[in-house]
Amino acid sequence: MNFEFPKCKKLILFDGICNLCNTSVQYVIRHDKKNVFMFTALQSETGNKIIKHYNIDTSKIDSILLYTPQKGIDYKSTAALKIASQLGFPQNLMNIFFIIPLFIRNWVYDYIAKNRYKWYGKRDACMIPTPELKSKFLE
Repeated sequence: MNFEFPKCKKLILFDGICNLCNTSVQYVIRHDKKNVFMFTALQSETGNKIIKHYNIDTSKIDSILLYTPQKGIDYKSTAALKIASQLGFPQNLMNIFFIIPLFIRNWVYDYIAKNRYKWYGKRDACMIPTPELKSKFLE
């Protein structure tokens, strides 16, 4: 794939106009003590490159995506749980939910994703990071 990205980092792709997604990104930033994650909106140029490269149908995958250079893409509940597992205690206890079958985890995830604009609202434009956080975001 053709974009600059440190091999030691993990990239979270999120819906840039979703208030729940933006709040979740802010939460990850506050709890990412090991500085593992970088971020980009699904609507960004980098987000579009990854979506095209992995042939992701965004009409079927209404989801947060987790990209790692070594492993590729994780999405939906698997991505959310893998992100939580990197945030230290107590967030890493979310790993326990991996024992729940994927179809059940993703059904819950899809239900929340389907209703996120209704419950949390949406923005007119993607979030613009502050100058202090700009290094954590790809455009």
